Amino acid sequence: MFIRSNISWNLKTVLYLCLLLIIFFTMKAHALANNIKMLSNIAYGEHEDHILDVYFPSVKKVGSPVIFMAHGGAWRIGNKDSSAVVKNKVAHWVAKGFVFISVNYRLLPKAGPTEQAEDVEKAILFSQKNAHKWGGSPNKFILMGHSSGAHLVSLISVHHNAMLTPWLGTIALDSAAYDVEKIMKSSSTLRLYKKAFGKLPDYWKKASPFHGLKKKLAPFLAVCSSKRKDNACAQAQSFINKANTYDSQAKLLQVAFSHRGINVELGKDYCYTQAVDAFLKTLHASATGMLVNEVTSKAMPVKENCALVIK
Repeated sequence: MFIRSNISWNLKTVLYLCLLLIIFFTMKAHALANNIKMLSNIAYGEHEDHILDVYFPSVKKVGSPVIFMAHGGAWRIGNKDSSAVVKNKVAHWVAKGFVFISVNYRLLPKAGPTEQAEDVEKAILFSQKNAHKWGGSPNKFILMGHSSGAHLVSLISVHHNAMLTPWLGTIALDSAAYDVEKIMKSSSTLRLYKKAFGKLPDYWKKASPFHGLKKKLAPFLAVCSSKRKDNACAQAQSFINKANTYDSQAKLLQVAFSHRGINVELGKDYCYTQAVDAFLKTLHASATGMLVNEVTSKAMPVKENCALVIK
């Protein structure tokens, strides 16, 4: 019985990692519209992985909002220029006047999750100092991340590095790692978490957005997939509930997309994108102005289940 259970458990882990490889090593090439420009592989630090890409309107505006994106990949894989990370988000928001920045950072085994968060903070600081070059404003940043990248921007959000200019809000796309300590104490912890967070309970707490949350957050939107079979939505809801005890403007958006779909489909003409835009409109008047004239599709694509739960 034990051997059979162990084999089944290992198979599940392998299949999960294979799925992540498919998700995050998708074809990187994606054409940009004529009204969008890109600067690639800009160094923000000393390590070879400290690079980022910037997308901005070909006719640069002044003081535009900036969406700063951290890719996912189980803290081990992934890339800033993957189509899944960039394509639809750039097509949607940069075309409307936003600046979009996608960042690389050191991955396992070069750096653990808390060190990865430090890399992302460094990239945010660099980007805020240089935002004016791309038509953006250092005072209008919106942090966004998917999966492990969502964990990183959540972790940054609760720690409030004093060197960073305060940002407008954070959008965490389907993280299941808000309470790392709880995950690591479980009897069914996935191997990917064990490899990422190790064996030290003090590190689990340090890497846990839930335990780091001790004061009011910038406005926070946690998106979670209703199709996942783990406790991603429950973890997100617990984090949102705790954030709101500190009088934060924190909300949960539950959508009927897969974990991959939450990343890939964001930016398409779906009610999901419109719900995220509704959150963006609450952050700053300039974002509201850029999104106010968007056309809402009367008939959503058949492939999308438009059941959204916003709490």
